Amino acid sequence: MKPLLVFDMDGVLVDVTESYRETISRTVEHFTGTRIPNETIQEFKNQGGWNDDWKLSHHIVTGVGVDASFDEVKAHFQNLFHGNGSDGLILREKWVARPGVLEKLNRQFRFALFTGRPKEEAALTLNRFAPEIVFDPILGMYEVQNHKPAPDGLLTMQAAFYVGDTIDDARCAKAANVPFIGIAAPSNPLYVDLVFLFQETGAYAIVDDINYLDEVFAS
Repeated sequence: MKPLLVFDMDGVLVDVTESYRETISRTVEHFTGTRIPNETIQEFKNQGGWNDDWKLSHHIVTGVGVDASFDEVKAHFQNLFHGNGSDGLILREKWVARPGVLEKLNRQFRFALFTGRPKEEAALTLNRFAPEIVFDPILGMYEVQNHKPAPDGLLTMQAAFYVGDTIDDARCAKAANVPFIGIAAPSNPLYVDLVFLFQETGAYAIVDDINYLDEVFAS
């Protein structure tokens, strides 16, 4: 049986700069009147513990003294993200893998997905961009009791590698004793900081995006 390559989704399989990250910015702006840049969001991500974008949005909103409940913030976030089905920010997501890249990797590995998204939202994106590629199992936020950086999700799999883009992903892999491959896109506003964080956690490899994974496994 082929070894199992486990992917995170956001920032790994899909570029979420104009979807999840934009939704955080607009949600914060709605409640506070002030728009935050992507760099500020990345600062929180680099701190660790902010894998849940709903909780991060609520934390930023209440952190400046706005009295808004978590449910209010989450509801506004989801309305922006999904819209009416034809205008949600989820539709701004961009698939990262170039044609043939995942198909080539799939000859060497089985694929699985461990993401902080709800499983249903992950399925929407996979069905849109890569309906022919099998990810099994798919674990989302409601399939694990403790979220990343807790290793719960990875511990349920016989993962050969975990591919992620945040320090929470790296710490999760380390806790599960699974080799971690870090995605650090040069466009990331805190690219150098992220690379150092991955190095500190003992990343197996660090690449710009998943189109370079074949080079990792060829070496």
